[in-house]
Amino acid sequence: MRQGPGFILWFTGLSGAGKSTLATAVLRRLEPVQRVELLDGDEFRASLSRGLGFSREDREENVRRIGYVARLLAKHEVGVLTAAISPYRGSRDELRAQATRAGIPFLEVHVHASLDALIARDVKGLYKRALAGELSRFTGVSDPYEPPESPEVVVRSDAETVVSGVERILETLRNHGLLAPSVSVA
Repeated sequence: MRQGPGFILWFTGLSGAGKSTLATAVLRRLEPVQRVELLDGDEFRASLSRGLGFSREDREENVRRIGYVARLLAKHEVGVLTAAISPYRGSRDELRAQATRAGIPFLEVHVHASLDALIARDVKGLYKRALAGELSRFTGVSDPYEPPESPEVVVRSDAETVVSGVERILETLRNHGLLAPSVSVA
């Protein structure tokens, strides 16, 4: 296995946009050529962020914790993929600045879908409940989501395939020198 530099590939977007699906697909493509780890926001919340609620402060603390672990792994030449709503631009910008200061490449992937598409694919019915006022502080409905201003990649999960999004993400990694052009990840 060729070992490349550590990096953080931060997937952000609304619930159900496809962050985990896309990050998992990228992980599978990178595993043969790079040490990689996936930090999933839902799993993280159930373990290292257990007890945090959904206030702005708690959401920001959850993102800080994910970012801290991501930096530790990336410092040891692990490619870290995160899949977390991370609704506040300031928190994500803070993570980017911390990674940059530590010499760790940080690339943001905005996974975006229209609200109608998210509602249509919502098997748990969370959007329906949030729109009916049954769920408070639901990101994108009753709580804000601040999309990135300049993400390295935008994937429109309601208009393109997972394969297409993965290819663009891998190309972005190559363009940033994080995956050698000669390395095949097919």
